[in-house]
Amino acid sequence: VSTMNAKTSSRGEEEASGMRNENLGESGCLGEAKRGQVIRVAYVIAALDLTFLFMQLGVIPYLAKSLGLDSVGFGYLQTTFGVLQLVGGYIFGRFADQFGARAALILSCVSGSVFFLLMSLSTSIPLLFLSRLPGVFMHGIPGAQKVITDMTTPSQRAGALGKLGFCFGVGIIAGSVLGGVLSTKFGIYVPTYVGLVGSLINTLIAVVCIPSQTKPKSDHHVTENSDLFSIREILRLMKFPGVMEVFMVKVFAGFPIGLFMIMFSIISMDFFGLEAVESGYLMSYFGVLQMVVQGFVVGKLSRHCTEMTLLRLSVFVFAGVGLGMALMRTVWHYCIIAVPLVFAFSMLATITDSILTKAVPSSDTGAMLGICASVQPLTRTVGPTIGGVLYKQFGVSSFGYLQLMVNLGLFVYLLKSKIPLGEMKSQ
Repeated sequence: VSTMNAKTSSRGEEEASGMRNENLGESGCLGEAKRGQVIRVAYVIAALDLTFLFMQLGVIPYLAKSLGLDSVGFGYLQTTFGVLQLVGGYIFGRFADQFGARAALILSCVSGSVFFLLMSLSTSIPLLFLSRLPGVFMHGIPGAQKVITDMTTPSQRAGALGKLGFCFGVGIIAGSVLGGVLSTKFGIYVPTYVGLVGSLINTLIAVVCIPSQTKPKSDHHVTENSDLFSIREILRLMKFPGVMEVFMVKVFAGFPIGLFMIMFSIISMDFFGLEAVESGYLMSYFGVLQMVVQGFVVGKLSRHCTEMTLLRLSVFVFAGVGLGMALMRTVWHYCIIAVPLVFAFSMLATITDSILTKAVPSSDTGAMLGICASVQPLTRTVGPTIGGVLYKQFGVSSFGYLQLMVNLGLFVYLLKSKIPLGEMKSQ
């Protein structure tokens, strides 16, 4: 079950051979029923983690305003969290590789508990900024992805990772509703108390239900450089056949729509004329689409099509979405566009994660997932400035035209290039 090309150097051939053995070892480290149970536990932890995260996302603007933080200060608060997530993603992945998926999930859950504890004590602006610090290790989705990667064979991976999107939909819907109801009826700090208790429960679930080893001891290989953050290690991973090309597609294909989503709260008010309640309904609609697409569609397609075919499809659909966004005028147009948008976004994220984790040795999958998880925080960090300029100078249609041009270019590149990655379908 090799995902490496035979035309690499002698060192690459040895690593590819090791990867074949590692992939076979992963599939046999636990019984089929036990592996399925552990994967389901990872889904539960991810769904709860996302629910608590979206609860605070709905509350934080009102909490910041109540403490006297203006819009500029709130932007700094969001940027701080984005930078911490960006830096922490790769460190978290390396931690998972060196200490195991279970330890990484526990670290994420404990960090979430500290995050909500500090947030519940934030009675001043400095304390509110301090509450962002644990965000450096809050990576529930990459932690769950690491468990799933360890517990699945390469042919099963895309479908199993795709089902995490169902958890994402649950988190959006449940978190948004609970955050709004609890803060309105019981006080603005109540969602943080619920998040604290829930994160502690998540920690207990990870301790009790995730095995200390999710793959054989022979796979727990620590690379020569064991530092948790190493630029040299990132460059080493990027040199594996096809990794740099697929990662660049992952970054650039979703960047324009990422800019649009960052500006969406302003666009929904100014361009679509939506009230806060209506924006909440629209977010719930997105959550349902996410659940359907990643819970049912991605897995089925991955069993019948090669991953490179699905990658090209997602980029092509993204280009069509860009054209639709350039022409849209009402919120109803956007609701129609949202269907292919969610499909392309979900497919791109799932397939690229699957390809990239299979393109590196098993001992580096956590680091690779951490690098992948840094894409969205990077967009959140640089996005407000770029998105603000595009919206102010050229309007909403500029996001669509940018999306169209970037993805058309990527589609042509994917058609002409020969990315040296093994392609496989689930049997």
